[in-house]
Amino acid sequence: MDLATTDPAGAKAFYGELFGWEAEDMPAGETGIYPMLRLDGDEVCALYEMGAERREMGVLPHCYSYVSVEDADVTAAKARELGGTVLGDPFDVLGVGRMAIIQDPTGAVLAAWQPHAHVGTRRVNDIGCMTWNELQTRDPETAATFYSGLFGWETEPIKEDGKLVYVTIRNAGSQNGGFMPMTEQHGDAPPHWLAYFTVPSCDAIARVQELGGGALAGPIDLPAGRIAVVSDPQGAAFAIFEGGTDD
Repeated sequence: MDLATTDPAGAKAFYGELFGWEAEDMPAGETGIYPMLRLDGDEVCALYEMGAERREMGVLPHCYSYVSVEDADVTAAKARELGGTVLGDPFDVLGVGRMAIIQDPTGAVLAAWQPHAHVGTRRVNDIGCMTWNELQTRDPETAATFYSGLFGWETEPIKEDGKLVYVTIRNAGSQNGGFMPMTEQHGDAPPHWLAYFTVPSCDAIARVQELGGGALAGPIDLPAGRIAVVSDPQGAAFAIFEGGTDD
C-alpha cells in the first residue's frame, strides 16, 4: 500500500506514533524521495507527496492499494477485456517493479504490481500491519465478476434476509479482503479501496484523535472482531481492526 499525502512529514509523525512505523527516505529519481515505512525493519507501507496538479484537480489524500501480478502488461490487457479501464500504459518504476493503474467497472482504482527488486509489503496481520483490503462499491456483483476474472480471486457472497451485505475475497486459500455494498450512508463518496490495520484495541480511535486524525465510523462489533474507520490528519481514510488474524 502507498499513502498519497499532502504532508509527508506530518504523515510520518502520525503513523510513527500510532503504529510504531519508522520512515526511511529512499531516492526516487527525478521525483525526489519515496519514504519507505517499516515496523521492526519490515516494510509495511510507503508514502509519497501528491503533486500540485492532482491537488488542483481536487484529489484528496488517500491510501492506494497494489495487487501483485506476474505480468503487469498481461494484467492490463485482461482488465480491458473484462470491462475495466487502464489509466495510461504500464510503466517501469526505477527498476524495482512494473505497474499498471486499473479502474474497475464500478469506478474504484488500484494498481497491478509486477515485482522485481521490491515485492511490496513484507509483513501483514501483526499489530500495526495491514490485515484486510475492502472495496466499497455500489455494484459488488460486477466487482466480484471483474476481480475473479482478473486475479483469480474466489468470492463468497454473504446475505441477510435475502439481501447482499458483504462479499469475501479468498486468494490462494486465505481470506484477505472483501467487497462492501455502498448504501445511502456513504453519500456521494466514490467507490474506493479501504485498508485495514490490526490494533490491540479499537480504543486506539482515541489515540488517532489525539494525534490530529478523525473518527469516521465505529467502533463497530462484528462476529470477527471490532472495527473503526478513521482518517489521518491530512484526511486519508483507513480502518483499524481488533480481533484474530491468520498466521
